Amino acid sequence: MSNEYVVYQGKIAKTLEVLKREFATIRAGRANAAVLDRIAVDYYGTPTPINQIGSVSTPEPQTLVIQPWDASALKQIEKAISASDLGIHPQNDGKVIRLSFPQLTEERRKELIKQVSKYAEEAKVAVRNIRREANEDFKAQKKKSEMTEDDLRDAESDMQNIVKKAEKDIDGLAAKKEKELLEV
Repeated sequence: MSNEYVVYQGKIAKTLEVLKREFATIRAGRANAAVLDRIAVDYYGTPTPINQIGSVSTPEPQTLVIQPWDASALKQIEKAISASDLGIHPQNDGKVIRLSFPQLTEERRKELIKQVSKYAEEAKVAVRNIRREANEDFKAQKKKSEMTEDDLRDAESDMQNIVKKAEKDIDGLAAKKEKELLEV
């Protein structure tokens, strides 16, 4: 395979990594520190990720404990979590913040599954855009006589196969996350 494919495969791999990170931020009824990744705390005027302000632990399957290194950050962490779309009320005892994750309701599970589907579809659109970009690049090479008609057809076919595999991977990731959400 030529260098052109490597560039586009790299872009597709990045798209899949982004999708995996997005899926990790969707809580599935058990405590997972990744749900805090999108929350930035206003720490001395700078938006800072929670994991850079303190330690995050999971003492029980349904509980996350955030212990800031600087106790003065407790209020800011609490405020950031309350303002987020996490849907969990933080409990501040003056030393640590506890987040208790309730079991998901059927309605909330359905909402999260819709979110998983939305993320998966966005990833597929991104992959298709990469294919379109690649095909335009291949046609430009053909126009400049850097590629024959047969090479162009082969390149487009190979790119289509790469995209089909990526879409299959996306569907697999989405199915795995949906199954995780449906577990009680």
